[in-house]
Amino acid sequence: MSLSRPAIPGTVSDIATLEALYGAPGAASLAKVTAHLTEAYRAWLSASPFFALASVGEGGLDVSPRGDAGGAVSILDDRTLLIPDRRGNNRIDSLRNIITDPRVALLFMIPGVNECLRINGRAAISTDPDLCQRLAMEGQLPRCVLWVEIDAVYFQCARALIRSDLWAKGARGHPDGIPTAGQMTAEASQGAEGGPAYDAALPERQRRTLW
Repeated sequence: MSLSRPAIPGTVSDIATLEALYGAPGAASLAKVTAHLTEAYRAWLSASPFFALASVGEGGLDVSPRGDAGGAVSILDDRTLLIPDRRGNNRIDSLRNIITDPRVALLFMIPGVNECLRINGRAAISTDPDLCQRLAMEGQLPRCVLWVEIDAVYFQCARALIRSDLWAKGARGHPDGIPTAGQMTAEASQGAEGGPAYDAALPERQRRTLW
């Protein structure tokens, strides 16, 4: 028997009400959007070692962290990015989504910088040997390469990272009391996976399978 959810108080359900709530965006918020990488956006992107990749498919939405040595992506030209798909857990949630719906959104970050860079576009999955070889790392080829055509690129203002004080908090080291990967896995699987042995083996397993 399913339980009905309570009504959400104060629900906004139409665009006109939403726009009235916030007002018009500033001129700079609109002017910063381009359909290609400007020189400044290219420099910013080249310095970013980490981004989050959002995708949508038949199973719903997904977002996954991506990072690489040096820059997180390779810039083919001002409208095209190449993203190596490095070794991971083989869930391939993002790749499954891209097969059915090419739309992707990417949020890039640079440690110590409070602005973020946002890119919306369309992705395709390539196993072209030359592309894979081009993005090899430590002698290891990616299984595939995401070819991303840019539709829009713009930077996100710094307020969210200023409010969260993200970089200063990160510099203090790993906080006490945060559950480990083994603890979270064991709880989610009711003890079937994870646990202390998982945590003990994880650093070496990650080191061996990084690329």
